[in-house]
Amino acid sequence: MSGNDVRATVKGFILDQFLPGEDPEALTDDTPLITAGIVDSMGALRLVAYLEETFGVRIQAHEVDVEHLNTLDSIAALIEGKRGAR
Repeated sequence: MSGNDVRATVKGFILDQFLPGEDPEALTDDTPLITAGIVDSMGALRLVAYLEETFGVRIQAHEVDVEHLNTLDSIAALIEGKRGAR
C-alpha cells in the first residue's frame, strides 16, 4: 500500500468519523486535524486504534501527538515508517 493509499484510507475514516457531511475536497493532505480541533484527544485515541487495526502497526504512546497525527501527510509518514521497519 503506497503513501497515497494510506492517505486515501485515513481520509475516508476522518470524513466518516469526524467530518460527516463535509466536502471531501476540503480535507487536504496538509489540513491540520488536531491543531484545528477536528480531532480531539478522544478522537486521537479512536484514530490510533483505527490505524493499528487497519494497517497492522503498533503506535507508541509518544507518537500520539501533533507531530505524528496532525495531517494526513504526517499520518502517512508514520504508517510508512512503521511498515518499512518490519
